[in-house]
Amino acid sequence: MSADGAAAADIILPPPRIEPRRGPPPHEKGPLVFLDYDQVELDAAYDQQVYQPNIVQVGKRWTSNSARTRRRLGEPTRVSYGPTEIERLDIFRTSRERAPVFVFIHGGAWARGKAADYHAPAEMFVRAGAHYITPDFAWVQDLCGSLLPMADQICRAIAWVYKNAASFGGDPDRIHVGGVLRCAFDGGRADHRLGRPVRAAGRSGQGWAVRQRHV
Repeated sequence: MSADGAAAADIILPPPRIEPRRGPPPHEKGPLVFLDYDQVELDAAYDQQVYQPNIVQVGKRWTSNSARTRRRLGEPTRVSYGPTEIERLDIFRTSRERAPVFVFIHGGAWARGKAADYHAPAEMFVRAGAHYITPDFAWVQDLCGSLLPMADQICRAIAWVYKNAASFGGDPDRIHVGGVLRCAFDGGRADHRLGRPVRAAGRSGQGWAVRQRHV
C-alpha cells in the first residue's frame, strides 16, 4: 500500500448523520377528533417544533441578524396604523423617491413573533431602492382564539401603507406583500380594502405560495 493509501486508511469518518424525528411521537391511535387526526396528531400539527426541530435556533438567528441590520441602517420609523398599542409598523426608507414598497408579514404560528425580529431583510431592499415595512399585530391567544381580528389588523396595516405611501416616498402602485405562510392567507385579504388586487407571496416549509386576486 502506498503512503497516501495508508494515510487514507487512517482517516476516521464521522458517524452517519441521524435526522431528527419529525411528526407526532409514536403512540397508539386514539379516537379521531378532526378528519383522520387523533388528539396527539392534531396537537402535533399545531406545534411547529414537531416538524421543524431547529425552529428556535432559526428564530434566534432572525433576531440577531435583525439587530445587526439596525446597527447598519439605523432604527426604522415607527408609526401607528390603528388605535391599539400593538398596531404599529416599522418603515425602513430607501433614498429613492416614489420607490416600490415591500411589506413583510412576519411568522410565529399566529402566537408569537414581532416586527423587530424581521428587520434583517431591510438592508437588501433599501440598498436595491425599495422601502421595507414590517407591521406588528396581536397574537391569537390575545384575541380569544380568533384569527379574524389578526387578519383585519394586517389588512389595515397594508391599507395604511397604500394610503400613506407618499408620506415616506413610496409608490402606492408598486406595493408588494410577502412573508411566511400566513402572508398568503392574511396579506391577500387586503385587496378588498384597497379596491385593487394584491400580489402576496407566503413561504412555508414546502416553498412559496404566490397569488393575485380580487375580492
